[in-house]
Parts: sequence; C-alpha cells; structure tokens
Amino acid sequence: MSDPFESTRPDELTAFIGKHFIYTYENGWQYELYVKNERTIDYRIHSGMVGGRWVRDQEAHIVRLSDDVFKISWDEPTGTTVSVAFNLTTHIIHGVIFFPQWVAQDPKKTVCFQNDHLDEMRALRDAGPTYPKLVIDEFADVTFTEDCGADDQTVISCAPSELPEGYAARRH
Repeated sequence: MSDPFESTRPDELTAFIGKHFIYTYENGWQYELYVKNERTIDYRIHSGMVGGRWVRDQEAHIVRLSDDVFKISWDEPTGTTVSVAFNLTTHIIHGVIFFPQWVAQDPKKTVCFQNDHLDEMRALRDAGPTYPKLVIDEFADVTFTEDCGADDQTVISCAPSELPEGYAARRH
C-alpha cells in the first residue's frame, strides 16, 4: 500500500515549512497554525465554537498551488475535516471546516489538548451523529506571521489559556 501522503511534494514546500500564523476569520474566530514540516501541523484555537482546543502533530496534506499560495488539508480523529489555503503575498486565508453533527451539537466535547484524548475523540466520532455536517466557509486575515523553522516543539506547546496576555493580539 502506498503512503497516503505521497501526493505531497516536499521540495516545493520550503518557503512554507516553519511558518507560524495567527489569523482571524470573518466570523471572528481566531486560530493559530504552525507548519511543522511537510507532513504535520500544530494548531491552537483561540476563539470560536471550539475555542481552547489545541493539537500537535496533526498529519496533513500540504501542497503548493503557486509561488506564494499553499493549501493544507486534514481529517481529524473527531471526524472534522479542514482545508485551508494560505496566500503569503496578500496575507489572506480561505478555510473550509466540515464539522460532524456531534461536534456541532456539543463543540465543548472537543475543547482539550486532543493528543491526550485521541481514543475519546475517536469514540465520540464513531458514536456520531456525523451528518448533516456543519460547513464553515470563511476568509481570514493573517495578523501575525513568523518563521520558526521546521520541527520546533516550542511553537505550539500549551493551551491558549496558558499563553501570556496579548499573545494572540500580536501584529507582524
């Protein structure tokens, strides 16, 4: 069986690997994402329906669409599927999140450090209901970007509630 991530072309991703973003969707939800390497991301959710949730080492499909446009897509153990396109020139993101019905009904069940609750997330996903999906289709403005290099375990290493005051309000 082939590697499910073989469509990723690591040699095309060098300008994107190690990028750390904070961004706010038009609906006001604020997210943070670190492109850890060509196969994994870390992220934190500062506000919105699942604000307080954070994840490390999420496997993802990461591709370059053009010189400064990249797309990351992933499927979470919760059954939530996400696809986010980043334009590094305009500092605009477009994201689509497909929440299964069980998350839409009680999003707080997912607000945790997911890595410590993988079996629980899978059990909740399998118990459902999964359909109809709640689709969030939004643009976002990138308010902070920095280059942290690949595989830095310190970029996203705690819950949003443990960050210093003003952390997510930084501009760069």
